[in-house]
Amino acid sequence: MLSWQTVKMILQGSLRAIWASFRDLIPIIITVVFFQLFVFQRELPNVAALLLGLALVMAGLALFIRGLEMGLFPLGEQMAKDFARKGSVPWLFAFAFSMGFGTVFAEPALIAVAQKAADLIVAPESLGDGWTEQELRQRRQTFAITLRAVVALSVGCSLILGVVRIIRGWQLHYFIIGGYILVTILTCFAPAGVIGLAYDAGGVTTSTITVPLTAALGVGLASCIQGRNPMLDGFGLIAFAALSPIIFVLLMGILWY
Repeated sequence: MLSWQTVKMILQGSLRAIWASFRDLIPIIITVVFFQLFVFQRELPNVAALLLGLALVMAGLALFIRGLEMGLFPLGEQMAKDFARKGSVPWLFAFAFSMGFGTVFAEPALIAVAQKAADLIVAPESLGDGWTEQELRQRRQTFAITLRAVVALSVGCSLILGVVRIIRGWQLHYFIIGGYILVTILTCFAPAGVIGLAYDAGGVTTSTITVPLTAALGVGLASCIQGRNPMLDGFGLIAFAALSPIIFVLLMGILWY
């Protein structure tokens, strides 16, 4: 059972998070109000609903940030430390891959992008006549799931590579430079219709679910390996997670077409 002191600390932390969320939203509020009143010269529509929505956004951001601080960050760091102390590199690789694949496959932003891409790519005008609505729907679903699986697979593999980098102490910039050189080469051969999708796939993977756990894994692992600096070696996994989907989706486009 939680003590009053613990409850008080949670409430104080939540209030600080709400204030921080409001402070972060001030530039967005000022921008919207300025353009609505001085550029479009129109009153804000449905002010009550806007204020309620703003309050819900602040509460949601505050709860999300507080939840990361209390749950996901400590959990990810502790599991990384436990694996490092256990000394089982294969299990550490399995954990990194499973976490990368699972979090990205369930990423809401990726689901939305994959579905929108499927609606545009698997369209009657691009496939020709003779397709029923049910067949089109099935092909869209197949494409969306395939895209999500490819992106999730890429992030899982990139986290394994990132873990190897932390363990071995390799420099991050060599991997990033080499990766974007490969992206440039693949872009020359990939179909034009998937190039933009591939570049966007790298962005949507580094969102609300993936980033906290990935950062916690890297920092936690670097913290418990002798000779590693959490600031220098612990960060960089998110860069791997943003780069690898571009490569994999470009390859998917080359093979798909």
